[in-house]
Amino acid sequence: MLITRLARPTSVTLRAWPLAVVFFCLYGLLSIANHLAFDTTGYDLGIFEQIVRSYAQFKVPVSELRGPGFVMLGDHFHPILVTLAPLYWFFPSPITLLLAQAALLAVSVVPVTRTAMRLVSPKMGLVIGVAYGLSWGLQTTVDFDFHEVVFAVPLMAFAIERLIRQEWTAAVCWAAPLILVKEDLPLTFAALGGYLVLKGQRRLGGWVAVAGVVSFLVILKILIPAMNPDGEYAFTGNLGQDFSVWDLPGRLVSPDQKLFLLAAVFAPTAFLAVFSPVSLLAVPTLLWRMVSENPSHWSTGFHYGAVLMPIVYLALADTLGNRGLVLPARIRHVVVVICAVTSLAGITAMPLKKVADPAVWQPDPRLATGKRLMEAIPDNATVAATNNLAPQLTDRTTVQLFPHSTTRRTTDAEWVMADTFLSGWPASPEDTAKELRQLRDRNYQLVEEADGFVLLHRTP
Repeated sequence: MLITRLARPTSVTLRAWPLAVVFFCLYGLLSIANHLAFDTTGYDLGIFEQIVRSYAQFKVPVSELRGPGFVMLGDHFHPILVTLAPLYWFFPSPITLLLAQAALLAVSVVPVTRTAMRLVSPKMGLVIGVAYGLSWGLQTTVDFDFHEVVFAVPLMAFAIERLIRQEWTAAVCWAAPLILVKEDLPLTFAALGGYLVLKGQRRLGGWVAVAGVVSFLVILKILIPAMNPDGEYAFTGNLGQDFSVWDLPGRLVSPDQKLFLLAAVFAPTAFLAVFSPVSLLAVPTLLWRMVSENPSHWSTGFHYGAVLMPIVYLALADTLGNRGLVLPARIRHVVVVICAVTSLAGITAMPLKKVADPAVWQPDPRLATGKRLMEAIPDNATVAATNNLAPQLTDRTTVQLFPHSTTRRTTDAEWVMADTFLSGWPASPEDTAKELRQLRDRNYQLVEEADGFVLLHRTP
């Protein structure tokens, strides 16, 4: 019986907490290393710090990086970020957000490992927990700034643990805050309702499914447009101008990167995760990503895979622990070996390997120059900064994105702090240098230029 399988001594599961502490340290070190190396960005760490800073000041969440007075609840719906405000009162720094992210992701290791140890075996469950903590979806999330979806990861993990335990009400309580994390996640909450219906909990499941769908529609059609300056949900364009339901089958398989995404999600579990009904919870996230015309949504980079990881690894544990699905012991061991290999690959080929690289922690004279120039900017000033310098300043100044041509706003900042070596989004080094020259021809005076960093100050 399922209850019997879950009733093993809880002392075994205490191993999950030390594992979570280890991953918190790894995630935190990676995030801090990136930030100290100017490898975090205004889009998105700077934006999220401006949001949390607004909440901490009891203001509407505004981001000047996103646009003049831009209310961010009209961009994405993430009121759960208000819970970070108390931390920010005591530690007003972007590192606060990075460590909060590390903690949220690390805590999710506990229910995944605990469930795997109970359903499979203590040793094999521990391997699954390590593989989960090193999964590409979590590592790429940690490696790319901070994002609100990290709140969804532990919520999903604890909710699914309760689903597997058949503690239906507790599962719903854990999953309900997903509605406050991001506008697409009410559909995942609705999918959880579908899972409950499949398990015979028709009344509860029906109410959850309806609540999820209604919340999704209210957020997308009413709340976000009401706070958006254009009165719309800005990301509908990711579907393309001429999208119809008849395009759906083709969109799901073309281009080939979408099939690679599916393989990347399920291959670390030897595709056994698909045999668990838990994997149904991944459908909403996978569906919107594969229907989108934005290539970033098909990739295994950025933060888009985070919410899928607890679903997939808990689905694997559910499959391996399902006595109704006859799996020879040899197959079970092969699957765990695959997880172990995935873990090794996660150490050697993924972002966490940077933590063990001594060069990452060596002082960089060029970065020291950049920090020295930024120290000349007074607190509470208005600064236009390039993408990599913005999160270095958002904790004590009002930061706009530079070059301003990327945000179609007039340059009105008191200070301009630019890294002319920065390449890629949102502007090339040539475009950055061009706008700096234009500013110097107008009313901005050069304060200092060194090692590719330029500091300008607006003259009266």
